Formats: sequence, structure tokens, C-alpha cells
Amino acid sequence: MTKRRLPRPRELAEILRPKPIKLNPTERRLANAHTIADLRLIARRRCPRAVFDYTDGAAEQEESLRRARQTFRRVEFHPNVLRGVSDVDLGIEILGKRSSLPFAFAPTGFTRMMHHEGEVAVARVAQRAGIPYALSTMGTTSIEGVAAAAPRARRWFQLYVWRDRGAGRELMDRAHSAGYDTLMLTVDTPVAGARMRDVRNGLTIPPTLTLRTFLDGAMHPSWWFNLLTTEPLTFASLRSWGGTIADLINSLFDPTLNLETLDWVRESWPGKLVVKGIQNPEDARAVVARGADAVILSNHGGRQLDRAPVPLELLPATLESVDDKAEVWLDTGILSGADIVAALAMGARTCLIGRAYLYGLMAGGERGVQRALDILRTEIVRTMQLLGVRTVDELRPSHATLR
Repeated sequence: MTKRRLPRPRELAEILRPKPIKLNPTERRLANAHTIADLRLIARRRCPRAVFDYTDGAAEQEESLRRARQTFRRVEFHPNVLRGVSDVDLGIEILGKRSSLPFAFAPTGFTRMMHHEGEVAVARVAQRAGIPYALSTMGTTSIEGVAAAAPRARRWFQLYVWRDRGAGRELMDRAHSAGYDTLMLTVDTPVAGARMRDVRNGLTIPPTLTLRTFLDGAMHPSWWFNLLTTEPLTFASLRSWGGTIADLINSLFDPTLNLETLDWVRESWPGKLVVKGIQNPEDARAVVARGADAVILSNHGGRQLDRAPVPLELLPATLESVDDKAEVWLDTGILSGADIVAALAMGARTCLIGRAYLYGLMAGGERGVQRALDILRTEIVRTMQLLGVRTVDELRPSHATLR
């Protein structure tokens, strides 16, 4: 029969160790986020529905995004053991320059709508981490403003080709003068995709106070307070806009974009050129033949053509098509460090992260972006150690297969 006794105070003291109390509410929120999914839940509570849905949603039935995420879940890892993985180096070369981590922060539009710190917060985190950050044409901080806020960051500029070619050339000139070393030309947006969440929410840029948004705003007073008491939304590329996002895209972007347009961009831009939005190997080969230094397999995060190809599934054929003449990058559907490791093992040179850091931004501004980066870094290190690899260059297709 078990003999019972009362615990001694010293014994209780050894096991009763309450978590340190965090007085700052943002730090307290973020301390409970251990995955990107956790940050997403916090972001959903912190932001108005229309703002959260703009980030979280995709086009039409959202099949492209759903399939991309399902494909990453189909990845099966094949680890090696007894490899000595106490020290893991996550650094890689991207277009001839070192990045401390094997991913970059993707360009996202209207970023100050998610949190008033916006692109500046993201660029500062990228600067501290030693990774590239791409500013969108539709960003809400100017080209020069981001450069001033993060002067030591490696900065890229993402370009949509406008109907007004003079305005496009001016943007390229400004970016080059401000020290952006790479131009990312997005080619999958001749017209706006049908983003039904935005349509149903009546989202405008900047957000307008209808009865519906007013009632929703009552549930998110801090977000509205920050929006209304900080600098008005301005854009990297235009002064203002008062309509929907789809109207903006269809009004400004050039639907006649073709390979001759790519020639014009290549001739106009003196730095590295990356083409984003490639969705088949033939197009990858064509743009590389016309001077692209890298291609990004991307379906725009599922936000343009629904039921588009899954970038991860396109990777092997695209690598064969490009044949080492350019780097092949990948985005869409990435929500964990394991996803990044899988893409790298299958041959991607690097990955672009968008929604993952936006969830962090919405959850806690710059500190939230930092939390997202820390989560991804921790997951990458752990996955590589469990796979038995010490450097990114040791990853091979044999480490990750689709089942």
C-alpha cells in the first residue's frame, strides 16, 4: 500500500515556478505565439475583419492557396542520423550576396493598413536579421522612406508595369538611386484577381467608415485609433486612391505586358532582375533567355488565378528547364520553417515569405514581425538538425519527397 505524506515547502518551491509576468501587453500576446498559426489567431482578434481577410484571403474559391498548403503537408522527410548537428549554418548566397537566413521578406501591398508601423517595421527586422526585404509598388511607405528607416538592409523593389511607362521608369530610377540592388518584376497581374472576401467586405483603400466598418471598428478600437492618429496612408508609387483594390489594379496596371515589356525593363534597370509569377517551365526558360537573373515560382499567394499550378510541384521541371542559368525561388503556401526546408531540399534557392510576417505585423507591429522571423528560424534549425544536415547546401532532393 502506498504511504502518503504532505509535501515539504522546499519540494513545492522546486516545482512551482510561475512564468515571469510581462507587463507590456504586446510582449504578453506574442509570448503565447509558438507557431505562425498562433500569430494568425492573434492577428484575427486584433484587426478588423476586412483588413484581416485582405491578408488571409485568396481569389474566388481559394483553391490555389488551399492546394499549395496541402502540397506542403504532403512532403515526407527522409532524415540521416549520426551526423553531428550541434552547429547549423542557415546562411546562403542569393544573387551573389549572403543572406543570414534562407528566405526573404516578400513584397506586400498596403502594409500600413495591417499595422501603422507598416513597411518600416518589416524592413527594420530584415536589417537586424541580415535578410533581404522587397518593397512593393503598392507599398504604403515611400521608396526613400524605407531606405532611410533601414539603411543597412538589403533592399529590393517590386515593380508592376503601369500603363504609364514614364511612371514605371521613374520608380525604377528612384529605387536605384535609393540603393535598391534588385528589381522584382511581377508578371501575373495583367488584371485583378477576383478576391471575393474583399468584395464581400467592401474593402477600399484607405478603409472607409461605413456602418458595417464602424460596428466592426468598435470591436477593434486600438487599430482604428492607430490608423486615425498616425500619418495618412501614402504609397510608394501614387499619392492617393479612394476606390477598391481591384479598381486600382485595373486602372493602373498594363494588361498588354509581354516579353517585349520585359526587354524594356531589362534595359531600364541596371541591377539584378527577378521575374515573379512564373507558373510553367516554358515561361521560366523564356524570361531567363531575355536576361532574368532569377525566377520566382509563384501564383501570387493564390490571389490571382484560382486553381493555378502549385509552385512546389512545378519546381523539379522548372529547375530542369532553367538548367542553372538562373536561380529559382519559390513562394505561396509557406507557413513554417519545415515548409522552407522542404522547398530548399527540392531545389529552390530561396523562399519568399509574405502572409507569415504579416500575421506577426498585425499581431504586434515590429515585435510581431520579429516573432514571426524567430519562429521560422527556430523551425528551420530544428528541421535541419533532425534531417541530419548542418548547412543549407547539404539539403538534397533525397531529403524531401512528395507522397
